[in-house]
Amino acid sequence: MICAMKQKLWNKNFINSCIANFLMASSFHLLMPVIPIYLTDFLGVAPSRIGIVLSSYSLGMLLVRPFSGYIIDVFDRKKVFLLALLLFVATFFGYLFAVTVGLLIILRFLHGLFWGVATVSSNTIAIDIIPSSRRAEGVGYFGMNMNLAMAIAPFIAIHIFESFGFYILIFCAIFMGMLAIGSVMFIKTPYKQKLQERPPLSFDRFILIKGLPVFFNQLLVTIGWGMLVSFAALYGKEINIPNPGMFFLFVAAGLILARITSGRFVDKGYLHIVAVVALSIITLSLFSFYYYHTIFSYCLSAFFIGIGYGTMLPAFQTTFINMAPHDRRGTANSTYLTAFDFGMGAGMLLGGYISGFYSTKYLYLTASILSFFSILFYLFISRKVYEKNKLIK
Repeated sequence: MICAMKQKLWNKNFINSCIANFLMASSFHLLMPVIPIYLTDFLGVAPSRIGIVLSSYSLGMLLVRPFSGYIIDVFDRKKVFLLALLLFVATFFGYLFAVTVGLLIILRFLHGLFWGVATVSSNTIAIDIIPSSRRAEGVGYFGMNMNLAMAIAPFIAIHIFESFGFYILIFCAIFMGMLAIGSVMFIKTPYKQKLQERPPLSFDRFILIKGLPVFFNQLLVTIGWGMLVSFAALYGKEINIPNPGMFFLFVAAGLILARITSGRFVDKGYLHIVAVVALSIITLSLFSFYYYHTIFSYCLSAFFIGIGYGTMLPAFQTTFINMAPHDRRGTANSTYLTAFDFGMGAGMLLGGYISGFYSTKYLYLTASILSFFSILFYLFISRKVYEKNKLIK
């Protein structure tokens, strides 16, 4: 046990994996805040059509997620990652010629496809590298790079876009993507025994079937996340919060703090306690976000929402991974990421319906109620499913 606790986490392979993940995520998130501005100011696109362009990448991502797990489990994971990353970076060149909405929809769809495969690949390779005794801790640190990119890249993107223009921003994204490819080249993945014959295509190669209850549990709580990222700034304006964009800074701070600390408790055997505490924090924070309307409560709720989701997500990812054998880790990661993507998409659609017919504030009351039910679901169903099917004792 002592030796296991001393297994080294921050080796060269894990560091390169984290750097590649950060650079890849940064290049992707450079465009996120700028595309709507580019569409309206430079292409004259009506606001009603912007959503079609923005959501096209989500469609591509959702379509490829289940299949990417199978691909990563069957073929060499590093080669799949490199190919997906190369295609992801190459797609950026298309934006230099994107002068119509139709072309932008196609480019965003392709980016979603390649991003979907690349993220499943990067997560699976990282888990192969992380010592099993420090898995949740390592997953937390690895995921923190994505959170940093989500917080830093949009801020930098606006500055580059306003100072130098859209095309320079595209070249910056390409440059970051090329650096990510370079980092991946230096990763040495563990030996993977070549399969004697390719496993047959079946549903359980795309989704971790025994993890479906956990999938549904995660779906309940990530619907709230979809509502948050889509409507938080609009909600801030409605309740007269100055500079409502600072919501994302406080969420990012909470996410990063949780990612650094929570994984250690999961590795020490407190998975269920961590999951329930995280879901409880999310429930209370979302209700506070709905009920209190001061700038202090707005920022404090955002910070604890970040802590809740930053604690919950690696705990759920660890749950999926611990129920999957080595040759199904890609499927396990794909299942986890599909639940996240599907929950986000459902949250955006449901959020649009509720805000259109009622009020934006009721989004967060709805999200809080769903999160409360996710606590009950975890206690009475997901926990028992995990204990029955876990492979790591």
